Amino acid sequence: MDRTERLLDIVALFLDANEPISLDELRDAFPDEYGGARENSQRKWERDKQELLDLGVPLTFVQQKDEQPAGYVMDKEAYYLPELGLSVDELAVLYAAGSAVLASGAFPGRQDLAHALRKVGFFSDGPLPAPAVRLDLGDTSQFAGRLDVLWDAIGARKTVELDYFSPHRGQATTRKVNPYGLALRRGVWNLVGWCHLRQSVRTFHVHRIQRLAPNTKSPRVPDFEVPADFRVDAWVATWPWQHHFHAPIEVEISLRGDLAPLASKLFGTAATQNADDARVFVSASDLDGLVNYVLSLGAQARIIAPIKAVERARELAQLVLSAHEVKS
Repeated sequence: MDRTERLLDIVALFLDANEPISLDELRDAFPDEYGGARENSQRKWERDKQELLDLGVPLTFVQQKDEQPAGYVMDKEAYYLPELGLSVDELAVLYAAGSAVLASGAFPGRQDLAHALRKVGFFSDGPLPAPAVRLDLGDTSQFAGRLDVLWDAIGARKTVELDYFSPHRGQATTRKVNPYGLALRRGVWNLVGWCHLRQSVRTFHVHRIQRLAPNTKSPRVPDFEVPADFRVDAWVATWPWQHHFHAPIEVEISLRGDLAPLASKLFGTAATQNADDARVFVSASDLDGLVNYVLSLGAQARIIAPIKAVERARELAQLVLSAHEVKS
């Protein structure tokens, strides 16, 4: 019996049990695994028990009480997930999105996602519609495997060594990174983690990783702990102006005409509606990213403060104008 089958059988045994299970009962149920000297059986069980605990299986040992024998028990209420309570339409959307992600060929934890989708389909009242959804992430053949390696390293909290190509320097540098999390933004996969070279949290585009090697020593012993206050969204930009290139500055933007009602959606923040325009304030740590975005919206969008941002908008607008001038 292989390890995975044994662990599943152990879980099934505890789910069927109505009272604590002793080590002797485990030895009887799994003679090939826990037979032999009792000391060896105890050691093998402690190893399997720890692995089950790491997987989130709530096992505890209870002392003998009245007529209840001593042994190991599973908290079945903590083991089962609560009902999601999703409607048929919500299940269909969830199933379609998950299926599109699987079809993209580049998503970490694909087996877990496929298993979850099978459960969604099983618990629905009827067959879910075939999803006519496509998620195009470009050529994923180069980094699909890297995502799986990173996913496993994040789960096990194992350090990775990677060669990361910088387009600004035109060369790759070798980094040792504690991988904290992965995020997909605008079709680009990002790894966020502690860079030992830079001694700070850094964000890496997965498609720029040229070589990736996880630490294989002591696979069950974590190499690091993720800070309790870490949030991947704080490090992976959702908007072009959120990349961490400089200290954030507050920028005021005016939107007129047809753009005014769309201000909140265009910038992902609350807008103030005035008689002539709508105003939004955004914190930009990549001013050029914000300016380029505003310029792309046309003449009805304008940066009005601070002066540094206004001047930069004029500079970039002039560069665009110069590039399109017709030379006689």
